[in-house]
Amino acid sequence: MEINYSPEIIGVVLTVVYLGAIASAIDAILQARTAQGSIAWVVSLLTLPYVSVPLYLVFGRNKFEGYIQEREQIEAQAESRLRIPRSELFDFQARDASAAFYRSLHRLARLPTVRGNTVELLVDGINTFDSIEAGIRDAERYVLFQFYILRDDALGRRLGELLAAKAQAGVHIHLLYDEVGSRGFDKTTLHRQLEEAGVELAAFNTTRGRRNRFQLNFRNHRKVVVVDGVAAWIGGHNVGVEYLGEDQKRGPWRDTHIKLRGPAVIGAELTFATDWLWARREQLDLNWEMPRDAGGKCSVLLFPSDPASEFDEAGLMFHQVITQAQDRIWIASPYFVPDRGIIAALQLAALRGVDVRVMIPDKADGPVVGLANWSFTRELLPAGVAVYRYEPAFMHQKVLLLDRELAGVGTANFDNRSFRLNFEITALVHDSTFCDEVEAMLLNDFDQSRHVTAEELAGKPFWFPLAIAAARLMSPVL
Repeated sequence: MEINYSPEIIGVVLTVVYLGAIASAIDAILQARTAQGSIAWVVSLLTLPYVSVPLYLVFGRNKFEGYIQEREQIEAQAESRLRIPRSELFDFQARDASAAFYRSLHRLARLPTVRGNTVELLVDGINTFDSIEAGIRDAERYVLFQFYILRDDALGRRLGELLAAKAQAGVHIHLLYDEVGSRGFDKTTLHRQLEEAGVELAAFNTTRGRRNRFQLNFRNHRKVVVVDGVAAWIGGHNVGVEYLGEDQKRGPWRDTHIKLRGPAVIGAELTFATDWLWARREQLDLNWEMPRDAGGKCSVLLFPSDPASEFDEAGLMFHQVITQAQDRIWIASPYFVPDRGIIAALQLAALRGVDVRVMIPDKADGPVVGLANWSFTRELLPAGVAVYRYEPAFMHQKVLLLDRELAGVGTANFDNRSFRLNFEITALVHDSTFCDEVEAMLLNDFDQSRHVTAEELAGKPFWFPLAIAAARLMSPVL
């Protein structure tokens, strides 16, 4: 049946669209992070409103509304029951130059650095998931289980059977996943089986809230497992056979996780509890008592970051670490698409004589990301930054090493998404022995990587400079 629209209806629709475009343009002027971004949105909204208004609804905002209030609730709940003795805080007097460095990180993380932890480095998927499974088997009260990607495949079913068995044995299992990263998981057989076994499941629900309704651009990228409040696992792995290197299309996989025991586990619990409150509108009954039997000597700061905060926490944390470097700063990241401030900090570190190394996968996860990587490599090489491309596998680890003072392992990449749009968590470990372990791991990775040279860049095809420049224009949304 043919539908005829009157001129009056068409006029109303056009008016609504253009009013929406004007309102969005004003919002872009007020909210955009950079002048370039603001100009780009305003021009596109006013010239192509039919296309740009829907895009702005999805991609236009960089602040997530409402979550900060949930976090304050959980922090208040924990603070009423949690007392961290002053003796367990990091001793700034050991190195006066570190005081301002850690003070800023504490204010960003809203958590203290606590001592008395053990940290175990877990290299690649088999070690990581064997450790997580062993921890779940030992659970007596509860398991907090959160991953960005959760698949109904051989690994997902293996972990699912264990979680279901513990739930049936009376252990409280709380499972949280990102609805975009784990798209379709709620329709899987594994989801149904877990639910039937008594596992509490929740998608993070990034679109909850009036202003978040269309904001599919935000992601909860965290990977956190906590058992009974005494042990936690954090790192780059998700739940899927590709993270074991068993996917034929993906091939081998290189990743890093850690197992943490001690007082810093409280930070992982706080982060999960806040995410759960946002997703399910319920507070968890957790063990807020300070774990004291870890017998370790590592000082650890659990650094959660999110797009609800006033500051771009992850980006500021990385920038602070780079500017602190005296001898070396080594970075491994699968998505290296940083902002101007990070590039400048790396260049200045190299120019003042710091051993600056950046390791990225040789085979990027997508052609645009791969081309953008080359654009930033071209800027870093003249300053003396060493760029390595890891060749044997897809490298997915998110690791940094600062001098012999600090090592970081977590979920945050060196890109705009992790800096400003994702919910992330990074463990910053202050311990020279652990730094030595990370150094040995990264040196082995560097040995399997190609050191990029200016000659290699100069030998690229004639079209290459234009391609990488075009890809760089997409860096804010990569």
